[in-house]
Amino acid sequence: MFRSFATSLAALALPAVLLASGPAAAEIRSHTLKFAAQNQKGHPQVAGMEKFAELLSQKSGGKITVRLFTGGTLGGDLQTLSALQGGTVELTVLNVGLLAGQSKDFSLVDLPFLFETPQQADKVMDGPFGDALAKQLPDMKLVGLGYWELGFRNLTNNRRAVAKADDIAGLKIRVVQTPVLIDLFNALGANAVPMPYPEVYTALETGTVDGQENPYANILSAKFYEVQKHVAVTRHVYNPQIVLMGKPAWDKLNDDERKVIQEAAAEARAFQRQTSRAQDEAALTEIKSKGMQVTTFSADEAAKLRAKAKPVFEKHAAAANPELVKLLESELEKARK
Repeated sequence: MFRSFATSLAALALPAVLLASGPAAAEIRSHTLKFAAQNQKGHPQVAGMEKFAELLSQKSGGKITVRLFTGGTLGGDLQTLSALQGGTVELTVLNVGLLAGQSKDFSLVDLPFLFETPQQADKVMDGPFGDALAKQLPDMKLVGLGYWELGFRNLTNNRRAVAKADDIAGLKIRVVQTPVLIDLFNALGANAVPMPYPEVYTALETGTVDGQENPYANILSAKFYEVQKHVAVTRHVYNPQIVLMGKPAWDKLNDDERKVIQEAAAEARAFQRQTSRAQDEAALTEIKSKGMQVTTFSADEAAKLRAKAKPVFEKHAAAANPELVKLLESELEKARK
């Protein structure tokens, strides 16, 4: 029922003029591609990057090499995105919602409490809704290669245990540089502080912010447990990530080269998602062992949290393409069944 991203890419994400822009498909030539991202080695995001590099080397007969730049060594997400569009970096993987600065439609993926399970997100992002977003990318000087997973975001802080919706009020919380997350934490009564990921640890250590929100794997791999005491299981946003190639780099490839890149990305997607989900609970267990105190919300308090988030959901849904919102609703209904 749902087409794979790699299959739909040729039909939807890539206009005919783009496909015709490279040399005639004759053979795979030698290329070295820079693949930059924010997380450290050992994180599921990086595991996916490593798998992609391995697969692409195999499929290209060793002619296409991928150099990994992890831990934000080439800059934050938005800086890396600009580098893709300018042609100085070839590949990145980042939260889909970070593309909201290019099109408000991408904010839909960050809507609070949108997905209940990772499997729902898979079906929505791998289907017509994800394809519709991908169609917009070439006009942004980007090409989508598939959707990966970051996971459900949870709240950490240094000031107090958070077990009620009102406990978030007054906390300075670092958030991703996306409109939905900024509005969400302000709506929850916090002071949302947008900040590039490489700067977060120092900001927590120095008290510039009280806390941050990320999946368990990030809390572990970035060692936030060293500078944070409390974790609240909020699961307020689920983050699919998108693997992107800069259009300047894509345009230099011939059809054979594009084909093996698409194939490697599609195979790496399944591996990355499986790795992410396997590590999720293991990461929670480990951060508990590091001394972090974990709190959960009662059903009533979870309902209060959702009620506070509802105006943010409605605001950003109203700002997107109405037809795309309808498509999202339809695909989400199918996924929930």
